[in-house]
Amino acid sequence: MNADGFTSKNLPKPLWLCAELTYSCPLQCPYCSNPVDFAWQKDTLSTEDWIRVLRQARRLGAVQLGFSGGEPLLRRDLETLVSEGRKLGYYTNLITSAYGLTEARIKALKEAGLDHIQISFQAGVKELNDFMAGTEVFEHKVASARLVKQYGYEVVLNFVIYRDNIDHIDVMLEMAAEIGADQVELANVQYYGWAFLNRDRLLPTKEQVERAEQIAHEYQEKFKGRMRVLFVVPDYYEERPKACMNGWGNLFLTIAPDGTALPCQAARQLPGLEFPNVRNHSVEWIWNESPAFNRFRGFDWMREPCRSCPERFKDFGGCRCQAYLLTGDPANTDPVCSLSPHHDLVLAAIASARASAQQHSDKGKIVFRNVRNSVRAAH
Repeated sequence: MNADGFTSKNLPKPLWLCAELTYSCPLQCPYCSNPVDFAWQKDTLSTEDWIRVLRQARRLGAVQLGFSGGEPLLRRDLETLVSEGRKLGYYTNLITSAYGLTEARIKALKEAGLDHIQISFQAGVKELNDFMAGTEVFEHKVASARLVKQYGYEVVLNFVIYRDNIDHIDVMLEMAAEIGADQVELANVQYYGWAFLNRDRLLPTKEQVERAEQIAHEYQEKFKGRMRVLFVVPDYYEERPKACMNGWGNLFLTIAPDGTALPCQAARQLPGLEFPNVRNHSVEWIWNESPAFNRFRGFDWMREPCRSCPERFKDFGGCRCQAYLLTGDPANTDPVCSLSPHHDLVLAAIASARASAQQHSDKGKIVFRNVRNSVRAAH
């Protein structure tokens, strides 16, 4: 028997499997969602390990398979894993920076059966994109996006939105349209991992978010029927929390590069939880029986005001990682909720970021994701 009376027979199934193949990445984005101590995660799963995980998750009910990282293209066995995913009946998705996405690689992935490629951009112009990436990659990204289109894929571009680029949404969308993108995701930074370290430097003002959202709506109409435009508002400016991962242990299963199984990519930072590893346990046991996956499943774990709030069936109490990062306790109500007794912490964070924006615009005052900074962050 699990949380809230769930049993292995009536538990939801992990429909989406996120395979984080590696934390290695040639880019140094200061908003990366990878752990700030990623440099200590050395022991990655073998090809055989990953194939076993894919098979077990598929038997359990997973249908969507996302290959992520770091940069998944750094794995030389990526095509082998894509091919196995296709044989098992997954819909496969590559989430990539496009670094290393050559025509030969696109062709090989197509032959392996890859269904979908999403390319991330740091900005709509070369100078800012390459600054935030920590390397010159903008022109390669654009060329790769064109090749993706040439090989018959939908072109899906993900622009990560933060203070320095949010006022140029129109530039990003015009560039995407010129490339021939089928979908553009304007994804405001969510403040976990490296982004949490750089929150004062990255968080836009509410006025910036409102202007950007309005522009996004205008372009939705402009490109209606031609290019889909999605705009994701940063949590800190919402009155109610998002339904994080559609609920803990409810839909999403992430496997980290070392085999640690997680309800979401950021969960391994949470205290008091021992997350199981696929080297030691089956995916079925992990999903159905492990204490970590049952800790925040359902509603019985909730405190007030969530416990008696009718919105709990929509938002599941919000994000456990956000609750921990802001309040120190993952069982608290997500502080972005205006009903949370800790909502003042979000307001203080917004005020701090606004003060930072007014004091300087120095691009050097930022912590980039790299091994040197990872070691410092871990100690």
